[in-house]
Amino acid sequence: MRILLKWIIMAAAVLIAAYFIPGVRVASFFSALWVALFLGIVNLFLKPVLILITLPINILTLGLFTFVINAALILLASYAIRGFEVAGFWWAMIYGIVLSIVNYLLNLIVEPRRED
Repeated sequence: MRILLKWIIMAAAVLIAAYFIPGVRVASFFSALWVALFLGIVNLFLKPVLILITLPINILTLGLFTFVINAALILLASYAIRGFEVAGFWWAMIYGIVLSIVNYLLNLIVEPRRED
């Protein structure tokens, strides 16, 4: 049940972030669900491999190269999923930053942190 909630929150974040970024278009909530699923799977399996491969450049840039990896994965999602379009690399990079912020805020609203 928690995974389903996280998936819906991420899909909502995909839609909200696309609303603020003019270079990104999401056709429907159904497309946003697919984007959220795709990004979740890619971030789980492919992103750690890419970070490991690019570790030297990531260390040189003090971790900023991770933004490039995120943008590349968002562009990959735009090529793979119908109804999700990103105008270019820089839009993907900005979208990745905004998507992370929106997703974080939505998670705070839906699941406030417990102080044990």
